[in-house]
Amino acid sequence: MEQRKRPLSPHLQVYRLPLTAVVSVTHRMTGVLLTAGLILFVMSLGMVQAGASSYNAMQAFIQQPLVEIAIWLMVYALFFHLCHGIRHLIWDLGEGYDKLLMNYYIILELFASVAFTLLSFLFVRLGGS
Repeated sequence: MEQRKRPLSPHLQVYRLPLTAVVSVTHRMTGVLLTAGLILFVMSLGMVQAGASSYNAMQAFIQQPLVEIAIWLMVYALFFHLCHGIRHLIWDLGEGYDKLLMNYYIILELFASVAFTLLSFLFVRLGGS
């Protein structure tokens, strides 16, 4: 039997995911990132408990620029996940299913998550202790 090469449908080249789908996938990805971050957080608590030398090693590690960027990305993931979760609570109330309202909430949650991250960054950098 001879196999024919069939052309691909044009929708594969032109289809764009709706904004709600992109944000939904991002919400799931941030959930996975937060799980990994929680594991690292628990490991760092174990290092703190292990004594001064382990604590100093952990401090030296988390003060490296790439690690610090990763920590701030996890903080952003936390706020994004929180804001998107609030949107899911609104959906659970049966509200917010209008397409324009959905896109408005997406923009709002993206803005809020960035704003919360920046406020946290400023709080830490300006001596919030």
